[in-house]
Amino acid sequence: MKQQAEKILNEVKKVIVGKDIILEKILMTMIARGHVLLDDVPGTGKTTTAIAFSKALGLDYARIQFTPDVLPSDIVGFSMYDKNKGDFVFKPGAVMTNLLLADEINRTSSKTQSALLEVMEERQATVDGKTYRLPEPFTVIATQNPVGSAGTQLLPQAQLDRFMVKLRMGYPDFESQVNLLRDRQAGNPITSVKRVTEAEELIQMQREAETVQVSDEILKYITTLSFETRKHPLTMLGVSPRGAIAVSSMAKAGAYIRGRDYVLTDDVTDIFKDVCAHRMILTSKAKITETTEADILDEILRNTPRPDRI
Repeated sequence: MKQQAEKILNEVKKVIVGKDIILEKILMTMIARGHVLLDDVPGTGKTTTAIAFSKALGLDYARIQFTPDVLPSDIVGFSMYDKNKGDFVFKPGAVMTNLLLADEINRTSSKTQSALLEVMEERQATVDGKTYRLPEPFTVIATQNPVGSAGTQLLPQAQLDRFMVKLRMGYPDFESQVNLLRDRQAGNPITSVKRVTEAEELIQMQREAETVQVSDEILKYITTLSFETRKHPLTMLGVSPRGAIAVSSMAKAGAYIRGRDYVLTDDVTDIFKDVCAHRMILTSKAKITETTEADILDEILRNTPRPDRI
């Protein structure tokens, strides 16, 4: 388990330099059967990251560039009349793949964004009353530019809640950018990424991660943390039960890629902010005092007794 995860990450690191923790969390999300939202400025490697993972994992890959004129049928597919067959034939949309890159998802209409909801949660698409199962495994890696950039709009809270984690790539440090420039002198290193596993092996990793044990103490700790987000005076909307389940799933995936069959408290704290920050809505007072979701979650982590220190 640990060796396989390292092989996958080492391939992706050929292209994405200096972002080891972010890459590890993306792989954890895929093992936990979740979806990833990458929120950052253009040019930080969001799209390249998705392509590198698809190549290393041996997954079918599709990309859809979201613009204001993208329709829901472009995503889920549509039925077209075939006069030779005398019947309607389903034409699959972009979601009929293993890894879907939804590029600049906050540049399209709310109607089109909502077309992803059923797909992300139920892993199926309904077109003209017929339901079509998506291939397994299935992961959405969505990118968005910061709100305020030209042509962007806020994602609905219901859709944000479907993403298991929200991550920021960030700019590389000085040495990493020097290495990045050096690697590209001889061409694009994405061509050097090799397939080190198959889709079936990722499915097996997902099944094995589900068997990782979580003690009652850890489950109570996760529940306490989520309850604290709802009770905080600067929070209008705290972490939902779906969010708490996502924390548990990500903690299990983290333990799995580190070679353990049980979850530690650190597995929870390491991913808590990535899983929960985008699920919260803060009060106007928080905005006035410039308090962020991360600030509140840091405070909750500091003030909540850890199971391993009681």
